Amino acid sequence: MKVLYPGSFDPPHHGHLDVIRRAAQVCDQLVVAVAGNPEKKPYLPTMSRVEILRAECAALRNVEVLQYTGATVTWAKANGIQALVRGLRTASDLENEAPMAAIHRSHGFETLFLVCDPALSHISSRLIRSVLAAGLPTDALMSGRTLDAIRRWSAP
Repeated sequence: MKVLYPGSFDPPHHGHLDVIRRAAQVCDQLVVAVAGNPEKKPYLPTMSRVEILRAECAALRNVEVLQYTGATVTWAKANGIQALVRGLRTASDLENEAPMAAIHRSHGFETLFLVCDPALSHISSRLIRSVLAAGLPTDALMSGRTLDAIRRWSAP
């Protein structure tokens, strides 16, 4: 089964990578699709996020990392996707994801939910941006590769 894990991944973190590794174990092919939204100002450029995730997933032979724009279901149909995967950290994540899963189902896609590793459930891209702004260490939140990309992107 060809499964899609879509998201902004801005920035990619250990929680994202955990979902990717676990989803790759249960599907034939996993496409990690990094959303590019020209109307939003991202923390990292879309291609930087794609490059980071490609490097982080290099050892996973059935994982492909691509960039996409537009409606997820439209892109998924055009790329032969059969299902979507989403990670859940908390009960509120399920509350937010369930309506989207219903929309996806109405377009012919099931959504597979993976419950986050409890040790990673506190991690979010928003938290990482706050930690970085405070000048605190991020090793437990994201890879050094991601931090290096952030430093390169934000350097004057």
